[in-house]
Amino acid sequence: MLDLGCGSGRDVYIAAQMVGEQGTVIGVDMTEEQIGVAMKHEKSQAEAFGYEKPNTVFYKGQIEKLLELPIEKNSVDVIVSNCVINLCQDKEAVLKGCYELLKPGGELYFSDVYANRRISKGLQEDAVLWGECISGALYWNDFENLAKKCGFLDPRLVEDSVITVNNEELEEKVNAENLEFFSATYRLWKVDSLESHCEDYGQAVIYKGSVPRSPASLKLDNHHDMEAGKAFPVCGNTWKMLHDTRFKDHFDFIGNFERHYGIFEGCGSIIPFDSAVNGVSTKGGDTGGGCC
Repeated sequence: MLDLGCGSGRDVYIAAQMVGEQGTVIGVDMTEEQIGVAMKHEKSQAEAFGYEKPNTVFYKGQIEKLLELPIEKNSVDVIVSNCVINLCQDKEAVLKGCYELLKPGGELYFSDVYANRRISKGLQEDAVLWGECISGALYWNDFENLAKKCGFLDPRLVEDSVITVNNEELEEKVNAENLEFFSATYRLWKVDSLESHCEDYGQAVIYKGSVPRSPASLKLDNHHDMEAGKAFPVCGNTWKMLHDTRFKDHFDFIGNFERHYGIFEGCGSIIPFDSAVNGVSTKGGDTGGGCC
């Protein structure tokens, strides 16, 4: 695993327990002081987990320059990040770097901030709004198109919530442009054969209930929460996201790609955030809140 913008290493050490002693978790951050704190605790954390040696690695670097770090291309199973990519000027470079480092079938699973429309140059240059993780947010559709351009052909939204701006001065600036902001979690798969839309091939999957901590059901995204033991109709892209990734052994697969039935019912291209339509958050409570 790779954590972008790992800070002092909290999420890295959580992941270090999840991947086990034989796994590896890499943390990258541009702040020398944060990396120093993370590295200071490597030995004690490994001992606490009962490992003979640390299974963590930390690098000081910019996530816009991932390919300059000593990480092999096509070597990472999962990349995670929590509200960091919005602070990068060159978001395309970040996504391209992630795609290059991921193994085929790997994924980028991350939370960040998005807007309902493009943010003006004036607000983008507002230092306070940038520091509040607001003005660096991408318009949601620009993000999805950028993800596709970088190779992640079918971005999947997992959950979202409205972000409230609880500062009168900042709120006035945001309201002047009718901007709304959302915290959203996406998963982007490195599966090369995905199509641009959800196409129906009459396929289904049956979840075996075998993923740790998910015995009753497995949630792939906000439209696919698959109950164990029950046939679940899926589009061709979803079928591949499960069949061509680490999830393969956890499912039985029904059907193939021999016959096409048109676009999969319910596949749309409007703003994907439920909270933008009905004002109710699907992430946490329904009263809005902070970033991620």
